[in-house]
Amino acid sequence: MKPAAFVYHRPETLEEAVRILAEVAPGDGRVIAGGQSLVPIMAFRMARPPDLVDINRVAGLDRLAVVGDRLVIGARVRHRALHEGAVPGATGVLLARLMHHIAHAPIRTRGTFCGSLAHSDPSSEWCLAAAALDAVLVAQSMRGVREIAACDFFQGVMTTDLQPDEILVEARLPLLPDDTRIGFVEFSRRAGDFALAAVLVTYRIVDGKIAEPRFAIGGAEAFPRRLAAVEARLTGAAPDATTWSDAAAQAAALIEPLEDAATTGDYRRDLVRALSLRAFEQTSA
Repeated sequence: MKPAAFVYHRPETLEEAVRILAEVAPGDGRVIAGGQSLVPIMAFRMARPPDLVDINRVAGLDRLAVVGDRLVIGARVRHRALHEGAVPGATGVLLARLMHHIAHAPIRTRGTFCGSLAHSDPSSEWCLAAAALDAVLVAQSMRGVREIAACDFFQGVMTTDLQPDEILVEARLPLLPDDTRIGFVEFSRRAGDFALAAVLVTYRIVDGKIAEPRFAIGGAEAFPRRLAAVEARLTGAAPDATTWSDAAAQAAALIEPLEDAATTGDYRRDLVRALSLRAFEQTSA
């Protein structure tokens, strides 16, 4: 399959990119960086954007840096850039662990962190990370710069708060304390396939009890999110089998599972319960 004809724009500066996008967005013009989601959709003609704005020459969008207490990830930062040791501390450990679960090596080489967020596939590992860590997403257009909390950004299956004339220029993630414990498990029918469900949990141990828990699910619902009720159950509890079992059952009961011809809602609930237990077990290892 081949995509429909389109006009290719290759701006050199961010100002030029947002100006061009402002002109072409009303006609369904799109931004492209890695292209690992958009190009296949175009090849099947499920999308026919008449204009593509390629941001790969825009200076500064390849920024990956710690600024204060935040990790800044620019729009051109590839998945593979978040390998072990690329980012200090627990946040770096978390991102490196998730990166290895993303599709296959060629996709990790070309695809981008921010592009994954903008595409907003429910199964995206980076969308799950952004939701779990309360990332701040920075969008820019001719109208100015806008900061969007992750909990407001993801709105449904491949649906976000990003406006057609906005470029997602960077994501800002908090730096987790070094003693943060991390558990991440996802399930797909084949390695590299989209996950049917995923669970990401982090917490610290203070005086023998769970503190600062983050519990997020992805893949099982229309978009990734933290489960506040599960986090409340974990806060102050002992990190033991009873706590894990109760929290896993609560998570399974709380979700609003996606359903399709091959996967029922009950199946996804069972997956969330099982994956939650495995994620908790990882944190105890």
